[in-house]
Amino acid sequence: MLPTHVLGGMLLAAPLVRVAPEFATIGFIAGFLGGLFPDLDMYVGHRKTLHYPIYYTAASGVALVAALVSPSALTVALALFLAGAAVHSLADMYGGGLELRPWEGTSDRAVYDHYRSRWVAPRRGVRYDGAVEDLALSVGLSLPLLFLLGGSLRLVVAATLAVAVVYTALRRHLAELAAYAVSFVPAAATPYLPDRYRNDGPPR
Repeated sequence: MLPTHVLGGMLLAAPLVRVAPEFATIGFIAGFLGGLFPDLDMYVGHRKTLHYPIYYTAASGVALVAALVSPSALTVALALFLAGAAVHSLADMYGGGLELRPWEGTSDRAVYDHYRSRWVAPRRGVRYDGAVEDLALSVGLSLPLLFLLGGSLRLVVAATLAVAVVYTALRRHLAELAAYAVSFVPAAATPYLPDRYRNDGPPR
């Protein structure tokens, strides 16, 4: 879902085009980075280490007020970054679980709620990252961005959409390739692999 997340983060900045065009570019960039940031924990406690659905949401609300009271490149960028990270973390609750093959629906973990100290179960509105409906979301989010943006930012959106298309086409094959590659990892290193690689077993 990463392409969907970054496109969603960018789209949060769309109102700036009309209300504060001088901050629009920094807003789109910050939204993109905010949508990206939580998934930097992909291999270190994925959807827990950098995913904070409650705290990002609260922080983005405070940052938005600060941006409205004292608009500047810094306050606008911070508000959009946090909003992008919040939407990403919340959206993960509506996707699949953390298993290597999420279309099998065997995981009860979607994203960690640090406020309540528990995992939120996947609601599977989008069955898994890279599913057809995930691609449909990416397309839907990209269309207004392609209309609003020009130059390098439009190219970023087009490239992100291209990644989404390729990822959707290869998603299931990538899971099998990862499982096969893990079988060659030395036993001493396996405890350091994410759970989804250690628990899902070989390709099947």
